[in-house]
Amino acid sequence: MDTLFAILQVATLVLFLVLLYRPLGDYIAHIYTGTKNLRVERGFYRMIGVDPTSEQTWRTYLRGVLAFSLVGVLVLYGIQRLQAVLPYSLGMPAIPEGLSFNTAISFVTNTNWQSYSPDVTMGYSVQLAGLAVQNFVSAAVGIAVAIALVRGFAYRRSGTIGNFWVDLTRGTLRLLLPLSIVTAVILIAGGVIQNFNGFTDVTTLTGGTQSIPGGPVASQEAIKMLGTNGGGFFNANSSHPFENPTAWTNLLQIVLMLAIPFSLPRAFGRIVGDNRQGYAILAVMSTIFVVSLSALSIFEASGAGSAPQLAGAAMEGKEDRFGIFGSTLFATTSTLTSTGAVDSMHDSFTSLGGMMPMLNMMLGEVAPGGVGSGLYGMLILAVIAVFIAGLLVGRTPEYLGKKLGPREIKLASLYILVTPTLVLAGTALSFAIPAVRDDVTSTSIYNSGLHGLSEVLYAFTSASNNNGSAFAGLTANTPWFNAALGAAMLLGRFIPIVLVLALAGSLAQQDRIPSTAGTLPTHRPQFVGLLVAVTVVIVALTYFPVITLGPLAEGLQ
Repeated sequence: MDTLFAILQVATLVLFLVLLYRPLGDYIAHIYTGTKNLRVERGFYRMIGVDPTSEQTWRTYLRGVLAFSLVGVLVLYGIQRLQAVLPYSLGMPAIPEGLSFNTAISFVTNTNWQSYSPDVTMGYSVQLAGLAVQNFVSAAVGIAVAIALVRGFAYRRSGTIGNFWVDLTRGTLRLLLPLSIVTAVILIAGGVIQNFNGFTDVTTLTGGTQSIPGGPVASQEAIKMLGTNGGGFFNANSSHPFENPTAWTNLLQIVLMLAIPFSLPRAFGRIVGDNRQGYAILAVMSTIFVVSLSALSIFEASGAGSAPQLAGAAMEGKEDRFGIFGSTLFATTSTLTSTGAVDSMHDSFTSLGGMMPMLNMMLGEVAPGGVGSGLYGMLILAVIAVFIAGLLVGRTPEYLGKKLGPREIKLASLYILVTPTLVLAGTALSFAIPAVRDDVTSTSIYNSGLHGLSEVLYAFTSASNNNGSAFAGLTANTPWFNAALGAAMLLGRFIPIVLVLALAGSLAQQDRIPSTAGTLPTHRPQFVGLLVAVTVVIVALTYFPVITLGPLAEGLQ
């Protein structure tokens, strides 16, 4: 019965994604290539003084991204610090400085790391005016950067890559907002709550008193999933029955996480004028996803360890409503996108099972990745793969008619090095600095030894890759982790964006080179296999040493 249920879930998921791929991908391409502006958009452009018909160089585009994000950090920080005087604060005090700093960076960078319990820390004003707003615009920024890179491949002899303010506005108003409204209504019908009731005291069956939180959950849940954000309204995230009531809402949330990232390759193919390129990128993403899901499901179903074997299954930290496969499917989706939402506790997975979500993030979250960030991450890997293929056959590498010279390869290589540097440096400093190590081991880590190392490694992997999930046994609301993880989230988001936009500008300036007999076809299975291999090998060479010290060593004990 469990096997049949798993097969039905996979079949349903594949069916929905297949049905969405072409229409949603074509719609996304239409949004970012159309020339007409909606009335509300024209009003917004006049208000901020932007000419929607003018395009920007990559440097101007980047300044728009950074300025907008900086304002977002400052505003969100201020809202949190002023919570006590805001309406619908539910009597909660201002959020402390360190936590406000960490949370502001977390939501602006689309990470949505939460070092706090949301339902007892933040009132409705902060949740709606602060967090939910950033759920929309941070996702729109990611898509905008991806489209800018796609334009770099599509444009010829152009010094521009689009207009950031137009891309941001269209992504928010035409894509994320309408989809979220429809999704929120469906979630409400499925039992997700949407109210402003505050806390309700009830008498339990044993005669005790319990305070039950309410809140506008469905509206935030919709964009939480569609924008691959992941920050939960409640501390238990999508394992909470108010956020995820039933097995079918659990599957719906998985579909929502994958819908836009898996449709963006179609938009990429449409914009560059070759749908086969989109199918090739989709094939790479799907291959990695299937392999990762299979490995995690096998590790959790085998239940290695005395406790799982005695219990008959590795059910610790998992929801009986969803079972093992419902949990592994959700975990794979959440960590291969940049969502970070959970319907089970990754810290409670088996040792090798817990390694898989970590590896998913270490891959760069490119299968299919976050909204926008997954596509531009995969295109960077495609550039590396083409370069390697060019070296093997002794030809100047070309991708989509654009020559990949020293500048392009340097930018792509630096992109690949950013997150591993942040992950490994952050983990090392947590144990290398005596004062920090003492605080980490005495305050933050409750599981000493190998698993404690895994918890810290997971935290920096999640923050640097802008995922937001956690090995929840780690107490991260400390001065060190609030500052270090905040810095990792900030640098892990914006340094890659700088490199991506610089690459987009360099490519846009080139003319398209005609294909010849020696040009590597990048739409065939040969290239798909090469790109999968490059993605996996880069991760293996970078992270394998530290993996052997943490989850792999723990799993082999």
